[in-house]
Amino acid sequence: MHLFEALVVLHVIAGATGLIAFWVPIAARKGGQAHRRWGRIAVYAFIVAGLLAIAMALLSLFGTEQRLPMITDRVLFAGLFGWMMLYLGMLTIGFAGYGLLVVRHRGNRSALRGPLTQSLLGAVALSALWCGYFGLTIGQPLMAAVALVGLAAIATQQFYIWRRAVPPRGHVAEHFRALLGMGISAYTAFLSVGLIRLVPDHVFNPLIWAVPSIIGISLIIRFTIGARPARRPSQRAEA
Repeated sequence: MHLFEALVVLHVIAGATGLIAFWVPIAARKGGQAHRRWGRIAVYAFIVAGLLAIAMALLSLFGTEQRLPMITDRVLFAGLFGWMMLYLGMLTIGFAGYGLLVVRHRGNRSALRGPLTQSLLGAVALSALWCGYFGLTIGQPLMAAVALVGLAAIATQQFYIWRRAVPPRGHVAEHFRALLGMGISAYTAFLSVGLIRLVPDHVFNPLIWAVPSIIGISLIIRFTIGARPARRPSQRAEA
């Protein structure tokens, strides 16, 4: 088995593990044993899958062998299976790492301003900018649209890190949004890169690209609204 094929097998195993484990902490009682155990499994599986995706993207871009020869447009191939896959791998790792760090440093946000977190978020931002730029240069604005998701996420994360004060238990919502973002990026990679290997004619079908974001953002909005503290009667009367 060649290196690239071995990476694909390992990527599928890690990705499938993460995609399955991802839903347990979503459904389980927050903070409970199942939530923590399966959350860690999902996070670490996605980090491994993201690293393998980056390795495959680099081999596709700079390796000596031609990948997926059925795609004759090699510029399009470089965009989708090269730079976008690299970006989605970075985005998955960024969301996963940030989701863990937010909980670890929930009582000390200044730790999130250090070189580890900032380098991680900076690498995601750079990969998003290049993915978006490359997509626009080859006439594929959907690559730019996917890149905007990452840039918007980085902006909100930096706002949380650098704002003067955060609400009590604000790290919980930030943790939840980060790990849902991790799921969005992983499912987007699966549907737009993995599944498309079987149906290359739909490589830029907007519906395929949009489904993970629609579901994930809906869950984020639902959680954010549900997590708002109830106002006391005196506050309602004043309003």
